[in-house]
Amino acid sequence: MTSAKAIVIAARRTAIGRLGGLHKARRVDDLAAPVIRAVLADARLDPADVDEVIIGNAMGGGGNPARLIALAAGLPQTTPAFSLDRQCASGLDAVITAARLIETGGAEAVLAGGAESPSTAPWRVEKPPTLYIDMPRFFSQAAFTPAGMDDPGMIQAAENVARAYAISRERQDDFTLHSHQRAVAAQQSGFLACEIVPLAGDPQESQDEGPRPSLSAKLLARMPPLLAGGTVTAGNSCAINDGAAIVLLVSPDMHRNLGSPPGLAIISGASAGIAPRILGMAAVPALLAACARAAIPPADLTAVELNEAFAAQVLATADALSLDHAQLNVNGGALAFGHPYGASGAMLITRLFSRLIRNHTGSARGPAAAMIAAAGGLGVAAILQPIQG
Repeated sequence: MTSAKAIVIAARRTAIGRLGGLHKARRVDDLAAPVIRAVLADARLDPADVDEVIIGNAMGGGGNPARLIALAAGLPQTTPAFSLDRQCASGLDAVITAARLIETGGAEAVLAGGAESPSTAPWRVEKPPTLYIDMPRFFSQAAFTPAGMDDPGMIQAAENVARAYAISRERQDDFTLHSHQRAVAAQQSGFLACEIVPLAGDPQESQDEGPRPSLSAKLLARMPPLLAGGTVTAGNSCAINDGAAIVLLVSPDMHRNLGSPPGLAIISGASAGIAPRILGMAAVPALLAACARAAIPPADLTAVELNEAFAAQVLATADALSLDHAQLNVNGGALAFGHPYGASGAMLITRLFSRLIRNHTGSARGPAAAMIAAAGGLGVAAILQPIQG
């Protein structure tokens, strides 16, 4: 990347809702449009000054959800928008793509993030080869590899990681419990309230549905494995969720014109591939590549947000990178909050913005990272540097 860095100056999200829960009747535009308006208000930026909107989405019905969201948010009809799909990594990829657009001189201000509504997403139906004989087949997971190549389901892939990296059931359950405990503590302290955009007047619109204060080690231990002989359970896996997260990135020039507010400079970003059978480990080569480009060793990272799709995957990734658990997902992760697929990567950036900018006092801390693995064996990572204006 060039020396001209894109800077995140605002980041917000919805509360994360359970499948069929808080946001059960809301489409992606219903979720993301109010968040865009809140982000622009936070930054005191005129909607007409937005050069591009980039939205990640993994389960929608196609088309261009980003354009739908931009228009629903009240942006000018002249504002372009495009959608991208790197499955779970879509939201983080949208932010990195926005940074690259700014760094190459293609934009001064970009809204980027992700939105996912499994509760309202269309059903997926496979067309039969013989239309008048065979019946259509419903399916939940698209193909991510060619026929004949290993293409495991998400649970099987998590089991593959647990076995390959010797991650025990006990470690998985213990990490899950701590994720919930951290998330509950963050909720009760009010730490999360400032990043959430309530979509209605009901107080529950300001609180994530997933964290469980009553969860215990005994309860987790009673949950049966999802696959025979395995260690992955419903307890140490993330849930399916609805939600949206949006960030505003600006160029250094616009940053100065806006009064140089505190923010997160995107100093490096990278994507990487790995064998699909252990797809949960794909964030490892992505982070190593991002760190190499920024000339920052992983040991120098002072804050890390890693998507918690499965406890086995998080633990194996942290072990492989020697990450300090005291700096990792300090306010809980997707095991507690849930995983709104295309939005989750942008949720990580929003969480870092709250940790290092919104709720941080004093001098800027060192470099931070957001990282996520996705279906098909792909990983995405970003390195960010807090700047206090």
